[in-house]
Amino acid sequence: MSKQKFYVVWKGNNPGVYQSWEKCQNEIKNVNGALFKSFASLEEAKKAYDQGYEEYKQSLDYKNISDGPELNSISVDAASSGNPGVMEYQGVDTNTKEILFKMGPFNNATNNIGEFLALVHGIAILEKKSDKKIIYSDSITAMSWVRKKTLSN
Repeated sequence: MSKQKFYVVWKGNNPGVYQSWEKCQNEIKNVNGALFKSFASLEEAKKAYDQGYEEYKQSLDYKNISDGPELNSISVDAASSGNPGVMEYQGVDTNTKEILFKMGPFNNATNNIGEFLALVHGIAILEKKSDKKIIYSDSITAMSWVRKKTLSN
């Protein structure tokens, strides 16, 4: 079962904080340039709504620029020779560069599958340890597959 999300509508029919995607959709339907976002907690959503869209967006931009990468993290990557071809993937501690896992080579595989497997492997390690580290990946496709819990475009 998916976790409860909360939705902020900054620009919509009735701006506010909503507790379901359906209600949020109703408030942004037919609104040109609607501004909205989901949050994991009601507290986060209320804070973002109270800040207003511009201030909220600026706080994210500032954080992204000034903080740099979180070194207490895992970085994952995959490589393949051919598509499909021979593929391998690994995960490293971003700070120490220690190889945490290295898998392969696997025959007749794609780079996207390798990137996905690397992410899932990293997530499994963190979940086993109840660790909340960030995982860095350069694969938009693999991140999308993990988020959607399906392998598709």
